[in-house]
Amino acid sequence: MQAIKQQINTFLPSFLVVLFAQLQRFNDWLVRDAYKRVYDVTLSALLILALSPLLLMTGLAILLESRGGVFFHQQRVGKDGQIFKMIKFRSMSTDAKLHAEVAAMESDRDGVCRKFVNDPRVTKVGNIIRKLSIDELPQLINVLRGEMSLIGPRPALISEVEQYTDYDRQRLNALPGISGLWQVSGRADLSFEQQIDLDLRYIRERTLFTDIVITVKTIPAVLLGAGAY
Repeated sequence: MQAIKQQINTFLPSFLVVLFAQLQRFNDWLVRDAYKRVYDVTLSALLILALSPLLLMTGLAILLESRGGVFFHQQRVGKDGQIFKMIKFRSMSTDAKLHAEVAAMESDRDGVCRKFVNDPRVTKVGNIIRKLSIDELPQLINVLRGEMSLIGPRPALISEVEQYTDYDRQRLNALPGISGLWQVSGRADLSFEQQIDLDLRYIRERTLFTDIVITVKTIPAVLLGAGAY
């Protein structure tokens, strides 16, 4: 087959050879993304069904502990810069949003991606569901909507993207994921630069097989709670 391709290439103008190669690459992308979408929808639907008792108990625990809704919606930047509302279980007291801008500047870690360690606004239930990443499970709805993928770069805040360099912006070339390469490589303990590098490495090398491997690795990473807070 390779020999036949080489013979064809010798008879075609160079621009047609380049065009053919690009079309073949585009076709490979379409096939890869189609398989990824089937994987995302199928596994997300199965997880929602299998985890429905846990989802219901978590929602009830949140309602019993503090006033406010069960879910927290936050604007994030998705593929190609599209804004969407990411869904999470509410883990903070209802007045937490009033202090969001202040909390975003308070961290003992460097980089654009910040998270307040030992945040006093986080409820007792919130601490548990954050530690076990249960607060992320409603994002399965985002996956079914096509706004996110099971595996992909971390969904960025609008304020973070505004500070992105051209290199960092490559992170927006794929659907953001609930989990990803950096989440199974240290999670929140990694620096912002390390997170970016791992996300871009995933985008360059992603296949259905790598998605399955990262999905499997996510389970022990969540159970051990490494780097989560």
